[in-house]
Amino acid sequence: MTQDDFLNGQVLLIDKPLGWSSFQAVNKLKWAIRKKFSLKKFKIGHAGTLDPLATGLLVICTGKFTKKITEYQGQEKEYTGIITLGATTPSYDLETKVDHTYPTDHITSELIHSTTNQFIGELEQAPPVFSALKKDGKRLYELAREGKSVEISKRKVTVRTFEITQINDLDVHFRIACSKGTYIRSIAHDFGTALNSGGHLTALRRTKIGDFTVDIAQNPNVFADTLLGYSVNE
Repeated sequence: MTQDDFLNGQVLLIDKPLGWSSFQAVNKLKWAIRKKFSLKKFKIGHAGTLDPLATGLLVICTGKFTKKITEYQGQEKEYTGIITLGATTPSYDLETKVDHTYPTDHITSELIHSTTNQFIGELEQAPPVFSALKKDGKRLYELAREGKSVEISKRKVTVRTFEITQINDLDVHFRIACSKGTYIRSIAHDFGTALNSGGHLTALRRTKIGDFTVDIAQNPNVFADTLLGYSVNE
């Protein structure tokens, strides 16, 4: 691709690695494009954040296509992942340590499958206290790390599909298709509660945003190396 291609607008599909922030992934591409074409100013942004502990699809827009970011953010998203039953964490995932454990002997495969029905359709969902949403000008995760109690308003989200794909002891593998703004961590936590136990998210991968799929997405290092003509290393 040429400089004009990036300036006129491109949609780049990136497979975000584990441990990377979405900001890091965007910055990797921005650095490579600016270096390749000696650009001082260059517009680039992503259409929907992924937590560092999640992997998968980031839709990144360049140049004039950054105007499309809001449109892409509003599209349905699909995820796969693992909910581990019998324990909760303050962050609803592995960012924080287990704070409570719960009985699981009563949980059967049939109960797990039937409980998914409670999470399909329009839901009133409370975002995790460890999230990037702002309250009084500060990120919720900043307030949570300071030990401050915050009242979080519930908001409406829509889950179209909640499919259990595999059950390995206490690890429940799933596929979810949902609307913008849905927190899969909150579903994991609430799912454990609905089973009269606990639950937290131990793996998450975004596989789809609208018609874009992760199958054709590139590792950000590979994208940068290819653009700059380096030998490709994952």
